[in-house]
Amino acid sequence: QVQLVESGGGLVQPGGSLRLSCAASGSIFSINTMGWYRQAPGKQRELVAAITSGGSTPYADSVKGRFTISRDNAKNTVYLQMNSLKPEDTAVYYCNADIIRTGSYVLRGYWGQGTQVTVSS
Repeated sequence: QVQLVESGGGLVQPGGSLRLSCAASGSIFSINTMGWYRQAPGKQRELVAAITSGGSTPYADSVKGRFTISRDNAKNTVYLQMNSLKPEDTAVYYCNADIIRTGSYVLRGYWGQGTQVTVSS
């Protein structure tokens, strides 16, 4: 079994900051790309940022310069530092990771349960 557990969401005022964390655990052989997606009410889930095993970091245009993604490979953890938050950043944020399980040769995507981020005064 593989699990992704997110933390760090909450309510913040416009202009504020939050840091999301997502830890992968279980029978993990290797992790390729890790990323954050978000889904606002009535909208499709969209990619916010990703980080590959080689360190490439694509970002959605709407968050460039405000959000920073990073990872700690020793802890199988990905982070999303969110600064200068806007009301339009309000959404459920989901962690995603492409993982090869121990004893498997198959790369498969896993999702966290989601964490709510609300930006409001």
